[in-house]
Amino acid sequence: MAFDIAKYRALFLEEGAEHLSEISAALLELEKDSESVDAIDVIFRMAHSMKSMAASLGYDSITEVAHRLEDRMQTIRSAARVADAAELQVLFVGLQDLEQMVEVVASTGEAPPVVSEPTESPTHASPQVAREGGPLKKD
Repeated sequence: MAFDIAKYRALFLEEGAEHLSEISAALLELEKDSESVDAIDVIFRMAHSMKSMAASLGYDSITEVAHRLEDRMQTIRSAARVADAAELQVLFVGLQDLEQMVEVVASTGEAPPVVSEPTESPTHASPQVAREGGPLKKD
């Protein structure tokens, strides 16, 4: 039996959209309550799921960014809170990056390219920036 990548890509896109929506809702909750254990756990679990799904399909750039988000959330889980507005902004940027990368998969059917040059915007966590210790750097 042949591996039907289109079938798994469609599943990735469907589940990925759900996970990203849940991350977004949880981030909005963290804006109101920086100690929301439920919101912190949701983001951690959804980032973990995105990482695993992307890895299984060879979407390495998505895997890397989701892994950085997951690692950041583990640190936040340990602290039991988001430290400040700047840290929350980093999480929103990570979400935005994942959304853009999933959109590349949806529009091209291919894995998003790894960005070779970091963007000039200091708040944008491109996959390259994340890998090199940028906004989604592990503390």
